[in-house]
Amino acid sequence: MLTNTQGVYIVTQTPFQADGGLDLPSIDTLVDFYARHGADGFTVLGVAGEAAKLTPDEAMAVARRFIGRANGKPVIVGVSNPSVAQLGELTARVMDAGASGVMIAPPSGLKTEEELFSYFAGVFARIGNVPTVLQDFPFSTGVWMSVASIARLVQEFPQIQVLKEEDLPSITKVTRLREALPRRIAILTGNNAMFLPLEMGRGIDGPMAGFSHPEMLSQVYRLHREGKVEEAHAVFDTYLPLLSYENQSQWGVAVRKEVLRRRSAIACAAMRQPGPRLTATDLSEVDLLLLQLQRRLHG
Repeated sequence: MLTNTQGVYIVTQTPFQADGGLDLPSIDTLVDFYARHGADGFTVLGVAGEAAKLTPDEAMAVARRFIGRANGKPVIVGVSNPSVAQLGELTARVMDAGASGVMIAPPSGLKTEEELFSYFAGVFARIGNVPTVLQDFPFSTGVWMSVASIARLVQEFPQIQVLKEEDLPSITKVTRLREALPRRIAILTGNNAMFLPLEMGRGIDGPMAGFSHPEMLSQVYRLHREGKVEEAHAVFDTYLPLLSYENQSQWGVAVRKEVLRRRSAIACAAMRQPGPRLTATDLSEVDLLLLQLQRRLHG
């Protein structure tokens, strides 16, 4: 169940070998790395996890490895798919493997509110009472869900226990959602955590984001929850140059994986093709940003 979801849910990377094959052993080191740095749960097979590049069997292998290594921490698996049949099959398999729930975004191409509700009615008729995270990420899906539409989905489908809010401006939408939702559900936010301290001030339950330095996410979350708001902002500001550099879609994922490799979280920084490859110039900028970060952290 996801009814009491709160804390830092790391959006995980999918490790690959240099030839593009899965690197399952690196999932173990990656989970351990995230856990050491304050992860309360994990979200796998998301956009940043390159889920669209995996075969169904690979997706299942990745999900099973994360679940097995999580040591009881909740694992949410992204299963978004325009095919309700394929979504339903992956959902059943990951739930049987021990997932805590699934994350679903509306597929591209939905144009009206009725199409939106018809799609989710079909989804929940197929998957039943599986705890679900509804992902509102219009800049990826092309589907803009209004506050009223989200409230109606939450009203009609009790399986929706968490909302991942990634529309912009997220802070104002979070406030409007808190006022409009017919029941309380957890709201987690993504967008690479670019607005995390402000979103915490608007009443979110934590971040669901990826960053090469997850300790920043956990420190900001916990400081803010303790009422140390200025300290939370100060920590966030320390990491902001690197955070914003990583906030560049799939190219930013390539940067994140390179930094994770340097931090010994994964063995190889490769993205599965098609995907960006960092140039010598890119790598020199990463060098500079990491050097500046260390100077800010250690004076």
